Amino acid sequence: MNNKEQFKRIINLFASIVIIAMFTLAFSEVWNNSYNEVMEDPFWKNGNILLVLIYAALYVFISSFFGAFHLGYYTELSLIGSQVIGTLGTNTISFVIISLIGRGRLSVKPMIYLTIYEFFILVLWVYVFSALFARLYPPRRMVVIYGNKNAADLIRKMGKRGDKYVICEAVSCDERFDEIIERINEYDAVIINDIPHELRSEILKYCLEKSIRVYINPKISDIIIRGADDFNMFDTPLLLNRNSGLKFEQKLMKRTLDLVMALLGFIIASPFMLVTAIAIKAYDGGPILYKQKRLTTGGKRFYVYKFRSMIVGAEKKSGAVLAKENDDRITPIGKIIRKIRFDELPQLLNIIKGDMSFVGPRPERPEIARKYEETMPEFKYRLKTKAGLTGYAQVMGKYNTTPYDKLKMDLMYIERQSLLLDLRIMLMTVKIVFTPSATEGVKEGSKGKKKK
Repeated sequence: MNNKEQFKRIINLFASIVIIAMFTLAFSEVWNNSYNEVMEDPFWKNGNILLVLIYAALYVFISSFFGAFHLGYYTELSLIGSQVIGTLGTNTISFVIISLIGRGRLSVKPMIYLTIYEFFILVLWVYVFSALFARLYPPRRMVVIYGNKNAADLIRKMGKRGDKYVICEAVSCDERFDEIIERINEYDAVIINDIPHELRSEILKYCLEKSIRVYINPKISDIIIRGADDFNMFDTPLLLNRNSGLKFEQKLMKRTLDLVMALLGFIIASPFMLVTAIAIKAYDGGPILYKQKRLTTGGKRFYVYKFRSMIVGAEKKSGAVLAKENDDRITPIGKIIRKIRFDELPQLLNIIKGDMSFVGPRPERPEIARKYEETMPEFKYRLKTKAGLTGYAQVMGKYNTTPYDKLKMDLMYIERQSLLLDLRIMLMTVKIVFTPSATEGVKEGSKGKKKK
C-alpha cells in the first residue's frame, strides 16, 4: 500500500492531463473550423496556439477551484458536478473572447455542440478513472482510538464513503499503550478522536516514525494553533497567534469587494427575486420578506432579510428553533427556494448596508446562540469576524452538520481567512447550490451539544 501511495499523485496527474488534452483538442477543432476560418481577419499560427492555450488555462484554473481533478477523493457525482461547472464557466468566457475577436458576428452553436461533447467526455472520464482508482486503491482498513467522546457519529459519517474507508475496530484510550499500538499496527490508518493530550502525542510520534497515516478529529485549541505563525527571533522555536483578524488594508479590500459584488449580484438577481416574490405572495398572500435579529461582529445585533419560506407565524408556538428535515412549517414554495438558496438573496441588502460580508460565519439568532454557549462556550468566538452570506461551514458541511462541527469549521476560517480563501469559498458556493444534500434540515433529536 505504501508503495502504491507514492504513485497516486502521478496517476491523478496523468488522468488530469488526459481530460485537459481532450478538451483542448476539441476546442482547437471548433476554433479552427467553425470560427477562425469564417472571420474576415483570421488568426495565424501563433495566434491560434495562444488562444487554445488560453482556453486550456481557463479550464484548469476554473475547474481546480471546484476540485474537479480530485479523483479518488470526491464521489463520482461530486466530480461530475465540479467538471460541469468548470466546463460551463470556461466555455462561457471563451465564447465572450471569441465574440470580441469576431466583433459579435459569430454563432454560439459550435460552442454549444462543444459543450455537449465535453459533457459526454467528462462523465466517461470520471467513471473510468474512478473505477481505476478504486481498483488500485481499495478502501483503507482503519482503527479508531476514542476517548470520552463517543466515536459513533464519526464512524457513521466515514462509513458513507465505503469506497475509501472501512472502520474495522474501535479501541478505547483506556487500554494499555502497548495494546493500542499493537492494534494500530494491524491496519492501514488510525483515527484519533478526542483522547488525552499525552496519549495523543505518543501515538502521533509513533505513527510518524512508522509512516502510518493518521486522521485527527481536532479540538478547538488545535484549530487556534493552526492559525499561528513561526516566530524565529529567539533560538527557541515559538508559535505566534496574533488573534487580531484581518489587517486594516485587508478589511478595506474585503469591504470594497463586498460592495462591488453585492451591487452587481443584486442587479443580476433582480429578475429572479421578482419571480420569487410573486410566487410567495401568490401562494398564501402573506408577507414576501421576513426579518430576524441576528448577531455579527462583537455581538452587534442587526436585522437579517430573507424571503419567507415558512407559513405565516411559524414560530408562534415553537419559538426559535432550527428547521428540521421534512419540517411541515416550510411551504411548497419555501422548499424550492431553500433548495436553490434563493431565500438568501435579500441578504445582498445586508451586505450593502455593512451588517454582513459575502464570506464569514453564518449569523445566528441571539436566543439560539445563548443556548449553544451553554454547552459550547467557544461559540462566541465566531463573533470575532463579520457574519457572512456564505462560509466555510456552508461549503464543507450541510444543514444537518452538528453545530459543534460547524463551529470548528467557522473557527478554521477565522484563523486562516484571506481574500483568496474568500474567493474560493464563493466559487464553491456555486457548486453547493446544485447539491441537494447540502440543504437538509437538522435531524430530529440533534441538539447540537458538545459531547463530553
